[in-house]
Amino acid sequence: MVVVTTAPDCCTIAAMPTVFTSREPDLERTIMSPLTSFAVSPEGISFETQEKEEKVALFLRQHLIVLLGPALLVILLALAPVLFFPLLFTFLTLPFEIPINYIIVGTAFWYVVTFGFGLMSFLRWFFNIYIVTDKRIVDIDFIHLLYKEFSEARLDKIQDISYKSSGIFSVFFDYGDAYVQTAGGDLPNIEFLAVPKPAKVVEAISELLENQKSSL
Repeated sequence: MVVVTTAPDCCTIAAMPTVFTSREPDLERTIMSPLTSFAVSPEGISFETQEKEEKVALFLRQHLIVLLGPALLVILLALAPVLFFPLLFTFLTLPFEIPINYIIVGTAFWYVVTFGFGLMSFLRWFFNIYIVTDKRIVDIDFIHLLYKEFSEARLDKIQDISYKSSGIFSVFFDYGDAYVQTAGGDLPNIEFLAVPKPAKVVEAISELLENQKSSL
């Protein structure tokens, strides 16, 4: 387990991507699947720096549609040694013959790189997480296996929230960018990029802000 220290409103840490762990479920929480990208009051979710009485109100990842581009590229790269390269070499005349051992090693290296690219694309999607609690907003950015960035903003520091959704795919699949502007130059402005249902994200945060103001 990684020990994490945080500043009051934001911080950057270097650690393994252990983002959340299981906890006792609450009857009012909804059940999540491993590929969930939008969950209100999710069941069985907690994160590293969560306070004792802090409740997760919203769990977000980027919309699954963002994986479509990397997936298509992986398919093309996987087919290249089988279909495209032989076709290319039929039109090229090389002044020397490539040894079969070189071809085997080169092909194996090609597939290792292709698999690595696909795996890293998935891990970035899986571990890039946005969490909204009844006390703060948390942005966890996965950089690579040994490093991630953790930023947060307390609800009482939020000055403005908005969202943007543009383009045919964004409208059809209902995803977009939500922006959280904080008060003060030292606090981070948090961006939820390509998240599902951005209007509902803004609505949920607005309700939390209203609840906090009414409780003061």
